[in-house]
Amino acid sequence: MAAMLDLNDATLPPDPTGGWSTAIKSVPNAVVNHLQRGYLVHSSGIFDADGGYVPEGVLWRGRAMMVPPPMPETPEYQPGRWLWGGKLLNHFGHFLIESTGRLWALDHVQGQLDGIVFIPEGPMTGADQAAELKGFQRLFFDLLGITLPIKVLTKPTRFEHLEVPGQGFGIGPLGGGTDPFRAYIQKNFAIQVQPEGGERLYISRSELDVSLGGILGEMRLERYLAENGYEVFHPQNHSLTDQIARYKAAKQVVGLDGSALHLFAMAGTPEQRVALIKRRSGPAPDGIVRHLRGFTGQRPLVLDTITHNWVRSDRKHADNFSYGELDFARLGKQLSRNGFVPAGVSWRALSAARAAAAMQGIEEKMPGKKHSFNAVPVPEPAPEKLNERRMARKSQTRD
Repeated sequence: MAAMLDLNDATLPPDPTGGWSTAIKSVPNAVVNHLQRGYLVHSSGIFDADGGYVPEGVLWRGRAMMVPPPMPETPEYQPGRWLWGGKLLNHFGHFLIESTGRLWALDHVQGQLDGIVFIPEGPMTGADQAAELKGFQRLFFDLLGITLPIKVLTKPTRFEHLEVPGQGFGIGPLGGGTDPFRAYIQKNFAIQVQPEGGERLYISRSELDVSLGGILGEMRLERYLAENGYEVFHPQNHSLTDQIARYKAAKQVVGLDGSALHLFAMAGTPEQRVALIKRRSGPAPDGIVRHLRGFTGQRPLVLDTITHNWVRSDRKHADNFSYGELDFARLGKQLSRNGFVPAGVSWRALSAARAAAAMQGIEEKMPGKKHSFNAVPVPEPAPEKLNERRMARKSQTRD
């Protein structure tokens, strides 16, 4: 019989059910250092007063993403009692998932705090002036009601006292959050934002930079959904407050897998229904599913009608940079069967010529036009799905 893992052992991965992921470690005379070494795993973290590395401060992404840095010889000194926030990431989705996971402790720390401290995503600049938050980061903290100063370190620093919460949210098993983290978000996040907008919302990627990946012919999908009462919404054109207001108002939400659904999950409720359309093959959308299910209590409807993954020439497989070619006819039937659009909708898949033309248009818009895309067929679905696809093809008119 396998030995039980010690959930309080902070050298082991954080567990969503409890253990060190839901505890706060007090570290007096703590030293923080950060070096941008390596592609994903960096030399970063916290030392205690005796020079011991503090594993509770490490960011986990299925595996530990930090290893002990050198102990700095002459760190700056920061008086007061501060909360460890971890790494401040600049990508919107990664910020939501990985830079917020310790904020739950704001509802649990006893006594006064002087601020929240983060290390930067990039290297420390050595500048005397503190780094500024990006606009969406500042607004997100405002929407949580956080008024404490937020410090992004530019130099190795010794803190008079550092409170180090466990990681309560993140990529991988923590995708649904720990109980304290979910409770903190549900109690505090965007509670002042009122619903505003229609009951059906399609969250689009069609106006994002083409280098960020997506699906071929998304405007066709937008047209089909608009004909069935959906507002086509481009979140990057709206403030976080406006996005959340729309998300709160919608009763049915359809969207491609992407960062926008992480924000929706933080503001969503069990009464809302979500259809997540996969834009790439593989497990990447699983984290969104965990987030939605953990925070709203409802598993989204996951729809996979990808016929080809158009993979960028410098990549080996479908990823966040690739484009999915979807069978819109099959997608329409699945949405209809699950009550997102009326029965009897007749959508048409892209012809091979239309798909190739759409891909050519994307390649021409790529920065520097230095990448092409290769179509990788997806294996045929199970027999019952295959029959459904064949029937759909027979009923299609000329594209």
